[in-house]
Amino acid sequence: MPLPFESLRQLWGDPLMAPGTTAPDTFAQVSTDSRGDLAGALFVPLVGERFDGHRFLAETLATGAAAALVQRGRLEGDVLAELVANGGAPIWLVEDTLVAYQQLALLWRRRLGLPVVAVTGSAGKTTTRELIKAALGSLGPVVASSGNENNDVGAPLTLLKANETTAALVVEMGMRGLGEIDRLTRCAAPDVAVITNIGTAHIGRLGSREAIGQAKCEITAGLGPEGVLVIPAGDPLLECSLARVWGGRVVRVALEDELAGFPAATPAPDLVGRLEADGLSLAGGPSLRLPLEGRHNARNQLLAVAVAQELGVPATALVDLAVELPGGRSRRWSLGEVELLDETYNASPEAVLAALDLLAATGSEAGGRRYAVLGTMLELGERSLELHRQVAARARELGLDGLLIVATGTEAQAMESAAAGLPRLQRVASPEAAADVLLEWLQPGDRVLLKASRGVALERAIPLLEAALTPPH
Repeated sequence: MPLPFESLRQLWGDPLMAPGTTAPDTFAQVSTDSRGDLAGALFVPLVGERFDGHRFLAETLATGAAAALVQRGRLEGDVLAELVANGGAPIWLVEDTLVAYQQLALLWRRRLGLPVVAVTGSAGKTTTRELIKAALGSLGPVVASSGNENNDVGAPLTLLKANETTAALVVEMGMRGLGEIDRLTRCAAPDVAVITNIGTAHIGRLGSREAIGQAKCEITAGLGPEGVLVIPAGDPLLECSLARVWGGRVVRVALEDELAGFPAATPAPDLVGRLEADGLSLAGGPSLRLPLEGRHNARNQLLAVAVAQELGVPATALVDLAVELPGGRSRRWSLGEVELLDETYNASPEAVLAALDLLAATGSEAGGRRYAVLGTMLELGERSLELHRQVAARARELGLDGLLIVATGTEAQAMESAAAGLPRLQRVASPEAAADVLLEWLQPGDRVLLKASRGVALERAIPLLEAALTPPH
C-alpha cells in the first residue's frame, strides 16, 4: 500500500515531528491493531466504549510504526510532547481518529480507481454480497467484506485490503440507526449500490419500516452522478423512500411469476428471471445455475447479475457461479439420514419467512417430515409479538410436521398460540434443550430448519445433533 505522506499532509496539515525526524515518502500499510508487524505502518488508534488505542501508541512507535494519529483531547500536553520527542515518527492531530480512518480508506479507494459495489438491506446482505463477489470473479481478484465488517470500522478495513491487483471491491453496509449508512457510503464512494429489501430488522430501534427505508436509501449519498442503484422491483415503500433522495439511474430486478402481484404504479423491472426446475432463466439470455436454494436467493442472484452486467461482465460468465457463504447461512448438513438447514447466524422476520418457505418447498427425497426450530428475533420493539406470531402462523399454514420454539416469555407464548394445530409443537429455553427434543422427534429422511437471532446462539445445538445422528466412521 504505497500511501504517500504528501497526500496525508494535504488531508490533515503538517504533523508534529521532533527535530531531526525524517518523514517517510509512503506508508506500507494502515493499521488499527497494535499487535503484529507494524513496520512502515501508519497506526490509527481507535476509541470505543471499552477500549482506547491511544494506550498503545508508544509501544507501536517503538516496534516499527512509521507514523501515528492522535485524537485531540486524548493525550495531555506533556504526554503528547514526550511521545513526539521519543517516538521518532510523525504524529498527526485529528479531531476524530475513526473519521480519519474512513478518510484514509476513501483516499486509497480513489487512488486505486477500481469499481466499488456497496450492498445493504434488511435481509440477505451477506448472501447478496457473496453472490456479487462470485459474479464479478471473471474480472479478476475481488475483495469483499468478511464476517461482520459492515460497520464504521469494517467498511474502511475492507477498502484498505485492496491493492493494485484487485479488480473490484464489494462492501457490505449494515446499520443500527439513521446516519450510519450515509457515513459508510461516503467512505466507499461506490459506483454501484444495491438495496436487497426494506424489511423489519431493527424496527425496534428505528420505529417504522418508513424509517428503515430512509436509512437504507442513505446508500445513495455516496453514489456519484454516474452511479447506478440496483433494487428489487415492486416495493412501493422502497420506491417512495428512494424518490426523496435519488434522481440517478435505477436498475430493477424481479422474478417473472411475481410480476402479476406488483402494484400498478411501481416501475417495471429491467431484468426479469424465470425460475425453472434446473435454474434461473434470464429473459433474452442464458439459463443460470442456482448456487443457493430458495426463491429469496434467486432474487438475490438477480441483483448480483444486474451488478455484474453494469460492470461489463458477460452473461456467459454468470452461468455457473460458485458461492461459499459464512457459517450459519444457507448451509446444509447431512447428519446421518437427517438433513439440517443451518440458518443460525441471524434472523429477521422476512428471512425467517423465506427460510420456512424453503423448508416447505424442498422436502427430503425420502419423503420425511419437516420440522422448524425457531428462536427469538431481537430488536423488533413494539411489533415483536405481532411479528413472532406471523412467523409461527406461517409454519402452521405451510403444513409443517412440527415447530420447536427456543424462546421464553411473551414471544414464546405468542408463537405457540399462533402455531396451534401443528402435529408437534413445543417450546424450550435453550439450544441444548432443543437438541434433546429434536433427538426424540427425528427419524431417517426428516429435514429440520434452525433459525434465530444471533443472541440465541442456536448453533450450539448443531454439534449435539451431529454427535448423536452421524454414524461413526
